[in-house]
Amino acid sequence: MSKIESKIQEKVMSFLFRGKELFKPLNTGHIDERVSCVREYVANIYFYKKDEHRIMIDAGYNYDRLAEKMKWLDIDPKDIREILITHQDTDHVGAIEKGSDELFRESTIYIGKIENEYLEGRKKRRVFDGLVKLPQVHIENKKVLVDDGEVFYIGNIKIEAFLVPGHTWGHLVYLIDDAYLFTGDTISFGPDGGYAFLNILAEDKKLQVKSLKKLEETLRRRNLKLKIITGHTGWTDDIDFAFSHTDEVCNGLKRKPKVHDPKAPYDGYDEEDDTEDKARNLLL
Repeated sequence: MSKIESKIQEKVMSFLFRGKELFKPLNTGHIDERVSCVREYVANIYFYKKDEHRIMIDAGYNYDRLAEKMKWLDIDPKDIREILITHQDTDHVGAIEKGSDELFRESTIYIGKIENEYLEGRKKRRVFDGLVKLPQVHIENKKVLVDDGEVFYIGNIKIEAFLVPGHTWGHLVYLIDDAYLFTGDTISFGPDGGYAFLNILAEDKKLQVKSLKKLEETLRRRNLKLKIITGHTGWTDDIDFAFSHTDEVCNGLKRKPKVHDPKAPYDGYDEEDDTEDKARNLLL
């Protein structure tokens, strides 16, 4: 997606979701000593550091302030050698799309085998109950294709991938070091807990719910102490909160008070509150 197209999407999405109270992104900063994030409008990208090795989780929009905000966190784009991609929507891969600033052109991306079919044109990304077909995303980075359930290591960082189809057909979530779950667009946190992500952007809403329940069952069996980190609505360390409404999909069209969070910004594309001072001095 070009810079011009990104700006158009910014204006359209700002108009569509203004006042809907659906997106509650974290500001740029640190969750803890291992995880930091950059806010790009309504989306977050994340960085995970262990033993001096830092990886990136998702690549956000084609966003012209990414290098600036990474500097707030003392992160050099050149040091990012690996990027985990949950799914190929342009608010999660924009910084590695052809036509971006190419901050990460030397980075290797990890993406699910099924999700890669979008990138190769064998699947078409559809939203709004299949009525709208999105353009193909083009990425030229070296790719490593990941299977459901696969466990792999980057440096000393242990990563396990789980397939959670529904939002897209090949969406993955990543469990890192058995302590951090990066969920991309599988879970949306409302004021009273987690729901399956936005109905209007799902390939298959019923499958979305089924996948989320399966993920919950897998995690509860392991009895892990987790930080569950979403792409658009912050994080929690309360698994009961995170999976409290997994049988429901967040409805982006109807005004359901328990889904819509009154603490969410009126316009998620207004970043006035996202500052370097806060990024350096406040934990998220």
